Amino acid sequence: MLKQHEKHEYNRYIKKKWITLLILLVVLFAAVITAVSVGSSGLSLSEIFKVFLGGGESTSRTIVWNVRMPRIFTGIGVGIALAVAGCVMQNVLRNPLASASTLGVSQGASFGAAFAIMYLQAGVQVSNAATNAITFTNPYTIVICAFLGGISTTVLILFLSRVSGTTPSSMILAGVAISTMFMGATTLMQYFSDDNKVAAVVYWTFGNLGRAGWKEISLIYVLSAAAFVYFMLNRWNYNAMESGSNTAKSLGVNVDLLILVSMSIATLISAVAVAFVGTITFIGLIAPHIVRKFVGNDYRFLIPGSALMGAVVMIGADIVSRTIKTPAILPIGAITSFLGAPLFLYTIVKKGNVK
Repeated sequence: MLKQHEKHEYNRYIKKKWITLLILLVVLFAAVITAVSVGSSGLSLSEIFKVFLGGGESTSRTIVWNVRMPRIFTGIGVGIALAVAGCVMQNVLRNPLASASTLGVSQGASFGAAFAIMYLQAGVQVSNAATNAITFTNPYTIVICAFLGGISTTVLILFLSRVSGTTPSSMILAGVAISTMFMGATTLMQYFSDDNKVAAVVYWTFGNLGRAGWKEISLIYVLSAAAFVYFMLNRWNYNAMESGSNTAKSLGVNVDLLILVSMSIATLISAVAVAFVGTITFIGLIAPHIVRKFVGNDYRFLIPGSALMGAVVMIGADIVSRTIKTPAILPIGAITSFLGAPLFLYTIVKKGNVK
């Protein structure tokens, strides 16, 4: 009788988690529809569904498929990448404050982009003298350098942890120190550069979901999907890690390899996402903590839940950025910072001295 009761409780536990994921999926669908409809050229829901079904006016089809859907797909892909990466980083580093932004990946990417713009002939031109809209003449050079800058921070942190055996809290402090170093280097480069290049660097760091094309979006999705599969295959290992490294080792988990590969993959998808859209902060911190309130630390559900929540937060931030001051689009990096900073402080206050 006891076993039957335990089985019933377990089934209830699993059902609640699946319901949470289903609700997140519905919320994401609603956010996408809202994001398609808002903007300077307002579209009704009926017109949007006509476009999705292959009909509608030509102007509506152009707005939906050429302007808004690429933005939305970029937001979903970037949100998934950053949120899943943050979820895994928090697990393997045993630190609730770990994410791409707190470990310096975003700041390293900004340094790489600034270096490309100023010294590697990435180039910048003003495409419209009336609006001062900036376009980059060699964007892939910027992307490559931003990626290298982003991934170098994690290489440095992992090297320091190997050499000195740093604690999880020390690794976060190392990330803060490296972030500050990259920010200082970027500031110095701007100081010695001309006004056009400084403006281009500032424009890049704002964050812009409209910057990526379909090829870039495809790359983000392919890498994020591969990373998601790897993380889900190791979901039980991450659950074991929740009880501590020693317990995980006693259960047969190769902890050192898991940390190295997980951090490398998480940094890879974070760096690629940031490289294509600019600096996006705190998504990897916000999403896992929100989902953890509903599904706990079971990584069978926390990983997909974080992915969905990351996409929801990014689309929500994009909606805010496009509606506060229409037709202007506010920097989405600033919006996510306003969302993430209070949660960051709340986590510090609640956790106290993170060990």
